[in-house]
Amino acid sequence: MSNIRADNLVSISWAGEHRFDAGRPGGPQIRIDASAQTGPGPVDSLLIGLGTCTAVDVVDILAKRRTPVTAFNIEVQGERRETSPRRVLKAHLIFRIDGPGIEREHAERAVELSVTKYCSVRDSLDPAIPVTWTVVLNGA
Repeated sequence: MSNIRADNLVSISWAGEHRFDAGRPGGPQIRIDASAQTGPGPVDSLLIGLGTCTAVDVVDILAKRRTPVTAFNIEVQGERRETSPRRVLKAHLIFRIDGPGIEREHAERAVELSVTKYCSVRDSLDPAIPVTWTVVLNGA
């Protein structure tokens, strides 16, 4: 009997060349393309997963403070090893958060909590991979 729960199950189907369609069985699918022609590649997808995982936490934390975001963008910069395997060596996230009433201290704390405590994707990465961040609040 497997220890994998159904909510952790994804299916990946080859779509030709370096293209794969992936998602939960019967659920929405995303295209992963190692050639980056029809979708992000696998490493880009990893960085996207890191960014979106932290984003959910930050949006939720700020909403609970009754200071909801009105615009939100994250740029994730990954540095990779030059030789194979070209693993991710570090990541830097730039959070651009807009919203009236959001104080810098609270935005920075929300990001810190997400990256260091709540984000399951970050916690699934090798702890030796440094993940740093910058917060740009309301354009400043």
